[in-house]
Amino acid sequence: MKSILASCSVSISELKKNPSLLIEQSGGEPIAILNHNRPTAYLIPAETYEALLEKIEDYQLGVIVNERQHEKFSAVEVTLDEL
Repeated sequence: MKSILASCSVSISELKKNPSLLIEQSGGEPIAILNHNRPTAYLIPAETYEALLEKIEDYQLGVIVNERQHEKFSAVEVTLDEL
């Protein structure tokens, strides 16, 4: 059995009735969409999705920084005037 990773869940038929109301009632939290009592999708408001993408991007940039840490020893220091 799959875990439901949301505090709220609805069936697909409930979702079809009034999706806007469900999003409003969720308070920005994810809603598990169930099909035959199994989670098939998660519905999240656009703001929550955008924040999630920003966090993923920040994480990916952090990974790049960590990977390139060793390169700073071979860097050449310049002043703005030299550019």
